[in-house]
Amino acid sequence: MTYASSNDESTIDPPKAGITKTKFGSFPDGREADLFTLRNAKGMVVQITNYGGYIVSWTAPDKAGKQEEIILSVPTFDDYLKGTPSLGPIIGRFGNRIANGKFTIDGQEYTLAQNNNGNHIHGGPIGFDKQLWQARIIDGKESSLVLGYLSKDGDQGFPGNLAVTVTYTLQNDNALRIDYEATTDKPTIINLTNHTYFNLSGLKHDVLNHELMVVANKYLPTDPKQIPTGELKPVAGTPFDFTRPTAISTHINDTTDTQIRYGKGYDHCWVFTNLSKGLKLGATVYEPTSGRFMEMYTTEPAVQVYTANNLNGKLLNKDGVALTKRFGVCLETEHFPDAPNHPNFPTTVLRPNETYKSTTVYKLSVK
Repeated sequence: MTYASSNDESTIDPPKAGITKTKFGSFPDGREADLFTLRNAKGMVVQITNYGGYIVSWTAPDKAGKQEEIILSVPTFDDYLKGTPSLGPIIGRFGNRIANGKFTIDGQEYTLAQNNNGNHIHGGPIGFDKQLWQARIIDGKESSLVLGYLSKDGDQGFPGNLAVTVTYTLQNDNALRIDYEATTDKPTIINLTNHTYFNLSGLKHDVLNHELMVVANKYLPTDPKQIPTGELKPVAGTPFDFTRPTAISTHINDTTDTQIRYGKGYDHCWVFTNLSKGLKLGATVYEPTSGRFMEMYTTEPAVQVYTANNLNGKLLNKDGVALTKRFGVCLETEHFPDAPNHPNFPTTVLRPNETYKSTTVYKLSVK
């Protein structure tokens, strides 16, 4: 099954706000994955599958009111089963990299599945993006999809039975809110995020003209394998200064900067200036041709900005658009990469009788 094209036009009245469920596809063992379509009163549509929690479609109006696709995706359930470069799923248990796939809690060393140059990344080769989540619909004034999954003790090398809930809520102000919650029965580590690639042009061109602002005065330099060195470096005077709205193209190819070379562009963690635990503005993205403007709010202390440096055009979306290098930008809200191995980083340890909570909001408008 393919999901709805954002370019379809119809003379009939648009569907009412709410949430609907349809079959998305079947696994070889007969299990079925569903597709949930969330609509708000303003006509925004977000489609999410309970396979991996992927956001598979998201339409938003431009300054003329035209609804268009604003994220990268692939056409069918079978395409998602083949594996994608994280085109919109829930990432866990641990977003980003852990050096050598090893960490220690309370003197006990754990070894994780390694799937990135000898390191662990994004929960391992069989992370949360490869799981079929239990789904529950909350259909009220604002529609919510609640996804639940139990990651068992030893999953990808992580300790503890981890019970996870991720709630997607499409708000009436054209914002998608993502609430994460988790508990464990053993001390473990956790760093959940979402890996959606945004393209606010309506997928008409790459994201180099997008103007990015990140409320961060520091970022985390890395080694050649993109593991943080442990330093928090000021962005001032570097290609990582987005404290004012700046076109992504401005310094992305500045290979005189070692960090740009390591990331093949931007693939780094920015540390927010405001480290309070409440929901705060973390970043904005503006696409001048369409007028689309996105604000990102989060409770997390950092965001990984990734500019799709490794996409190669081999994947096509449902409208036949090739997903090429720098055709999207990810804003992965998170705790710091490799945090378990850096005592000076905010902790990612979760213990029994504690509850992990995190919220991120992506709000769309035009200007």
